[in-house]
Amino acid sequence: MSVCATRSEGDIAVISMNSPPVNGLGLPLRQGIAEGLAQAAKDPAIKAIVLTGTAKAFSGGADIREFNSPLMLATPNLHDLIAQIEALDKPVVAAISGVCLGGGLELALGCHYRVAVPDAQIALPEVKLGLLPGGGGTQRLPRLVGVQTALEMVVSGDMVPAAKLAGTKLFDEMVTAGDLLAGALAFARKVAGNRPLPRVRDLQLSQPDAAAFFAAARTQVAKQAGRLPAPLKCLECIEAAATKPFDEGMEVERKGFEFLVNGPESRALRHAFFGERAAAKIPDIPDDTPLRKIDSAAVIGAGTMGGGIAMNFANVGIPVRILEVKQDALDRGLAVIRKNYENQVKKGKLTQEKLDQRMALIQPTLSYADLGTADIVIEAVFEDMDVKKKVFEQLDAVMKPGAILASNTSTLDLDRIATFTQRPQDVVGLHFFSPANVMRLLEVVRGKQTAKDVMATVMQLGRKIRKLPVVAGVCDGFVGNRMINKYSAEALVLLEEGALPQQVDGAIEKLGFAMGPFRMSDLAGNDVGWYIRKRHYAEHPDMRHSLIADRICELGRYGQKTGKGWYAYQPGDRNAHPDAEVEKIILDVSKELGVTRRAIPDSEIVERLVYALVNEGARIVEEGIALRASDIDMMYLNGYGFPLHLGGPMLYADMQGLDKVVARCREFAKNPLSAPGFWEPAKLLAKLAGEGKTFN
Repeated sequence: MSVCATRSEGDIAVISMNSPPVNGLGLPLRQGIAEGLAQAAKDPAIKAIVLTGTAKAFSGGADIREFNSPLMLATPNLHDLIAQIEALDKPVVAAISGVCLGGGLELALGCHYRVAVPDAQIALPEVKLGLLPGGGGTQRLPRLVGVQTALEMVVSGDMVPAAKLAGTKLFDEMVTAGDLLAGALAFARKVAGNRPLPRVRDLQLSQPDAAAFFAAARTQVAKQAGRLPAPLKCLECIEAAATKPFDEGMEVERKGFEFLVNGPESRALRHAFFGERAAAKIPDIPDDTPLRKIDSAAVIGAGTMGGGIAMNFANVGIPVRILEVKQDALDRGLAVIRKNYENQVKKGKLTQEKLDQRMALIQPTLSYADLGTADIVIEAVFEDMDVKKKVFEQLDAVMKPGAILASNTSTLDLDRIATFTQRPQDVVGLHFFSPANVMRLLEVVRGKQTAKDVMATVMQLGRKIRKLPVVAGVCDGFVGNRMINKYSAEALVLLEEGALPQQVDGAIEKLGFAMGPFRMSDLAGNDVGWYIRKRHYAEHPDMRHSLIADRICELGRYGQKTGKGWYAYQPGDRNAHPDAEVEKIILDVSKELGVTRRAIPDSEIVERLVYALVNEGARIVEEGIALRASDIDMMYLNGYGFPLHLGGPMLYADMQGLDKVVARCREFAKNPLSAPGFWEPAKLLAKLAGEGKTFN
């Protein structure tokens, strides 16, 4: 079937785009539009042209798979199409429904007229991919909606309903009744004889007190943009639209787009875009796998994690039972949930009516028997195998056949947990990240007996509750925490050698991490890591002990919750303050180990921490624990605070050069304080580096 068809409706030519799913403007569709325009131009019976898409999409914009490839600029490109339209002596009317985004909106802006249905969604979202609109959008949109509105739309990239823009010059008519195409045909006949044909590029644009306006806007945009260059480049283009002739503004846009499309930040954001879509695919599970019905849920544990998990279900209208062993713990958990919702009401993010509806969906209980009819149950109890055993044995006894039994374990053997039931095929890991009602990542752990329909169901459910589900196999720590264990271990070695917590955290935070390893540990609770270390010491008697971290915990310095951890904290103040007691522990351990402390440059700290992640990530892909390297990146971008502009640890390694990563690993392996084999390059990493290849 052709992606573009041209037909006649009397004296009006209709060019219909139909390239699923969203009429992306790839080369075949661009060619089809150009041919339709040429055909209509030479037909003397045709008086006007209507360009339209489907009910769901006028056009979702450029096909970003073509970026950085010859197809992106192949003739006709978007600029060629717009120039072809502007050169016609017959009016072209864009008839817009569904989404009209990016290059799709730019194509519509290049038409002589635009009509739309009120609920069409309008946006120039390129900034979300680290880019700016490259088809004249930054120059034409301000001429139609004004500088302020255009700036807000282009810098945010957010969608706006067409109805909200109905009072601007963007739309010549809103089709509020009847069929869009019928309305567009009627409008086209009405304007068919109008001359000269209006071109957006010819409209005059001015901004009062432009210098002051853009100076203030620049300060605000810079604050929001952080390390991403695209928002400020977008502002630069809008400023050019307001202060320069059209063609000069187009040149500013062209240079800005070329700068961004070849930059690492855009590569990282596009990697995230594709990586999220790839994460939804499990190779051996077909897209049409029948799903289990999830109309109700249950959660074991009303603590911070359990309460947050319950909120996710209530937020999307799924009733959820929440179980605790004691009434006071249940009351405390429900009070925290209510407080979380009340905070959203205070911020204007939730209405009181919605709060009441959501709280009504969360039903407390002290009895396992009350959970039996739920379609899925998620345990969120203490991270101890004996505790998990008791919970799953009780769930196996009360849950109905076909119910999904999920564990929120972050490190324990899911396959062993499954043996505590008579239905291992129904057991799956759903590892939420704290706070569970906020954090986007959901690590979906697939046991060796987890049924395919269970996997398909929880992947779809994850998306329904607005999470990013990413699959992991079974091993100690799965993907995210197995890697963070290596990262944290190397951070402790850095302390033994000469660094202090504030230097290590500062170095990695300068790179763009949300927080460094020691601030992160204080937030999560140092006792959590201590408990895992003690389990590892018992399982691996020859394992090197982390003396500094153990002594910190022996003093009860568990982090923010105790007021002391790697740092000191004041009541009501979450700022981390360096503590002389911690420094003394570090210096004493270095002395005991016979280490002559040295000044460690920040660049070395960054390399050792990030490459520790990368090397373990390579082993995880090699072992099949992660399906693909980009899955690891999606986990780290959405659950561990890895900087978005760097794209995740595996893409970061790609951009650094895998040969460099291997060379540095071999250098670090010479460190006598490192555990044996810690820095031995993973086989996959060494293989790809040797072949000049990348993870992604």
